[in-house]
Amino acid sequence: MNVKTILTLVLFFSFAACSSDKKDPTKDGETPIIKVFNYQNFELQAGDLLFQDGDCGDFCEAIEKVTIGINGARLSHIGMVVPIGTNGLAVIEAVEKGVKITPTGEFFNRSMDGADNSKVLVGRLKKEKQSLIPQAIRFAQSKVGSDYDSRFNLLNDSYYCSELIYAAFMDANGGEPVFELQKMTFKDPATKSTFPAWETYFKDLGMEIPEDEPGLNPGGISRSPHVDIVHAYGKPAGYKK
Repeated sequence: MNVKTILTLVLFFSFAACSSDKKDPTKDGETPIIKVFNYQNFELQAGDLLFQDGDCGDFCEAIEKVTIGINGARLSHIGMVVPIGTNGLAVIEAVEKGVKITPTGEFFNRSMDGADNSKVLVGRLKKEKQSLIPQAIRFAQSKVGSDYDSRFNLLNDSYYCSELIYAAFMDANGGEPVFELQKMTFKDPATKSTFPAWETYFKDLGMEIPEDEPGLNPGGISRSPHVDIVHAYGKPAGYKK
């Protein structure tokens, strides 16, 4: 049995065993239950940020090229670990179908490196910001079912992956951003031309490309001074420990 198969089974049974209890530990102002999810001798905690080198073709490649992540990592997606039931953990994320709760096994198994390890880095807020985690989780959970922000507009009530994390921690921080916005670019740094995938994407939406509008991406958040990378499950492209 290979490592990927073992991971699939461990994560599946861990989630299934914990998901039957419907109690939400973040309701009524309670602090989330910080239980551990142990895989490869690393204890994952609620509030951890999962930075993923996704395998989604041209779009992932375009995202990864414009902002290099921590230690050269090519990162195209981010989710946050949240409590589920009384002892379980899952991942909240904004994907094409909207904001959703994803079983940990499903998240980790999306993209694997050559050694069959998940191409995910774990970021953990530094001690001075960890008090924000309970409210950030409550905010993110309140957005489950919200639409995906296909227009990358920070002023609407829809969310792309990095925007969800940004908005959650800004809400928890009394409206003050924790993560820094940057000017978005949809251009290939090597050619200075817009990636063809983005040209088609925005043309189909009937809108101008939001070049230089404020936004953020997983690579930028991974380099935040408020985040420590505490574990690498596998090796994202370009990552140097």
